Parts: sequence; C-alpha cells; structure tokens
Amino acid sequence: MSSNPDPRSLLSLLGALAEAFNRHDADALMSMMTPDCVFEASAGRDAVRAAFVDVWTSFPDAHWRGARHFVHGDRGVSEWTFSGTRAADGARVEVQGCDLFTFRDGKIALKNSYRKNRPPAPPLR
Repeated sequence: MSSNPDPRSLLSLLGALAEAFNRHDADALMSMMTPDCVFEASAGRDAVRAAFVDVWTSFPDAHWRGARHFVHGDRGVSEWTFSGTRAADGARVEVQGCDLFTFRDGKIALKNSYRKNRPPAPPLR
C-alpha cells in the first residue's frame, strides 16, 4: 500500500470512477485500476473489464446517481443508487449499494460491491 495516500486525490479518483461508469467507459475505468486489480469475484484486468462491460450490456441505460465518497488512509467507500432497464426482459431495476476500495499507489487495487436489490419494476410504457 502507498505509505502516505493523499485523501483529496483519492476522492477525486472515486469521482472520476463514478463519471466513467456513467459514460460506460471501460478504458477510463481500467486506467484507474492497478495491473493486478481485483473486483469482487473477478480477478485480473481482463476479468475486471469484462465484469464492467457485462453490466452495460445487461443494462444498456445503466446509471449510478447520488454517489457519496469517503476516504481514510488506503481505504475508500462509495455509496450510490444504480438504475437501469434489464435488456433481457425490459424490467426496470433500482439498487442501493456501496463499494469498498483498497488503494495502492494512487489507483484502485480492490473494489468490492455490496447491493440491496429491490424487486424489479414493470417495464416503462
């Protein structure tokens, strides 16, 4: 871990991460990750990238809102609300969640997501 992580730069990193998710920009996301990054059950850059792209494929209108970011030392938290329309059946989904981060050298080494799923809403008409 970085010996003296700068909280302001890490908060800025989390803000940029949220913006990249909403742009569906896998290249930008991966630029913020360490080469050996881990995302929950995915490990390694290729698997992490594939997991991010899978969300946008499954929910083409995926959007995260209301993000609040917190940093202490080499750890961080983001709270957010996800919404999107599931491509498979048109159901609207809204999820409250948070991500826990571990930083190394100004990048994200570990991202774990925790979600509280709500029942799917009927498709918008």
